[in-house]
Amino acid sequence: MTKKTTARKSAIKPDMPEIVSKADASRKIVAMARDIYEDVIKRGKKPSMKFPIRSLANVKYDPKRGHFSILGKMTTRTLSYNTVKTFAQSMRLMATTKNDLLDKDDIAGKREVYYNSKSWGECRFDQQTESDTLLDDMEAMLGINREQLGYIPEERGGDVCGPIVVIDQDPVTGKDIKIDCMKLGSGAWSIPSRVEHLRFQTKAKFILVVETSSLFQRLVHHRYYAQANCILISMSGVPTRACRRFIRRLADDQGLPVLAFTDGDPYGYCNIYRTLKVGSGQAAHINQYFCVPQVQYLGVTPQDIIDYNLEDATHPLEEVDIKRARDALKRDPFILHSKPWQDTLNQMLKMGVRIEQQAFAKHGLNFVLETYLPEKIKKGEFLP
Repeated sequence: MTKKTTARKSAIKPDMPEIVSKADASRKIVAMARDIYEDVIKRGKKPSMKFPIRSLANVKYDPKRGHFSILGKMTTRTLSYNTVKTFAQSMRLMATTKNDLLDKDDIAGKREVYYNSKSWGECRFDQQTESDTLLDDMEAMLGINREQLGYIPEERGGDVCGPIVVIDQDPVTGKDIKIDCMKLGSGAWSIPSRVEHLRFQTKAKFILVVETSSLFQRLVHHRYYAQANCILISMSGVPTRACRRFIRRLADDQGLPVLAFTDGDPYGYCNIYRTLKVGSGQAAHINQYFCVPQVQYLGVTPQDIIDYNLEDATHPLEEVDIKRARDALKRDPFILHSKPWQDTLNQMLKMGVRIEQQAFAKHGLNFVLETYLPEKIKKGEFLP
C-alpha cells in the first residue's frame, strides 16, 4: 500500500517572488543593450548574451522553497557569421519589448510577435518557433517573466467557480469590478491572461483544482463547491501559466490549502501535478512565479483502484506511460526527493494499469462528488 502524507495544509511556506515594474524591466533591457554596445565600441570584443540552460538536467528541487530552482549551467550566444541573424533578432525583440510594450503599457501575443517581425527586414522570423524560442531566451536572460514584459499567453487560463469574489479593474477607468463566482448561472469565470492586479474575497476552506473539463462541469452542475465550501478550478490538462499564477496568488493571499485531482496515470502525476507544484525544467528560470508549492495530491491514486473496487474500470499502461514513469523515477528531482511518489509510481507500474477520473461513474454518475471526494477529504491523507 502506498504510503501517503497526512495534512490539511501544506507545511511548505513558498517564497514570495518579487514583481518587477515596467520601468525596472525597461531599465534592465537598456542596461543589457548598453553592455553589448560597450563590448563592441569600447572594448573591441565580440558581443555575447548568456542564458541559463532550460532543462530538467539544470534544476534542483529545493524542498524549503518548494519548487524547481535553476542551477548554474549557462549557454552563450556570441555574435559571429553563423549567429548574426539570431543575434540581430534577439536585439530587435528586446527593442520591441521596451519601446512598444513596456514604454507604451501595451500587450502582444506570441503570434503577433512573429508577424510584427515581418517589418524587420533580413532579421525577420521565418517560423513562429524561432520567435517563441527567442522570447523564452529573453525571459530567461532578463529573469523577468514574459507576462510582466507585456506578452500575453494565447491559451485559455482556466475556469473558476465557487464562493469567491474576484476584484478586477476596468482597463479604461481603473474602477473595481467585482465578479461573484457563485452567481454565474450554469457557467464559470475564465481566468484572464494577466492576474497580478486581481484581488480576492472568500470564506472558502480550500481550493480544489481538477484536471478534466467534464468532471469540473459535473461538480459545477451539482454545486459541489457549495456542499464542500471550496473554490473549484479547472486546469483542462497541464495548467497554463495564467492558471498556475492565479492559483498561487489566491492560495497565498487567502492562506488556503490546495488539493489537486487528476487522472491516475504518469501524465497526470509527472506532467500535470508536478508542473503545478514545482514547475518544469524548461521554465526553471521563472518557476518561483508559476508553481504552487502548497498544493497536495488528492487522487486518483493506484490505491484508489483497490479501495474503490475499480479494477475493471482501468486501462493497461501503454509504452509511453511506462517510459514516462520510469524516466521520472530515474531523473525527476521532485520524484527522487519524494518517497511517497516513488512508491505510488512503482505501485502503478506493478499493477500495470492507469485510471481516469471518470472511472468512479462505475458506481453511479455522482459517486465522485457524493462519496469519493468527501471520504478522501475527510480522511485527509494526500500525496505531497
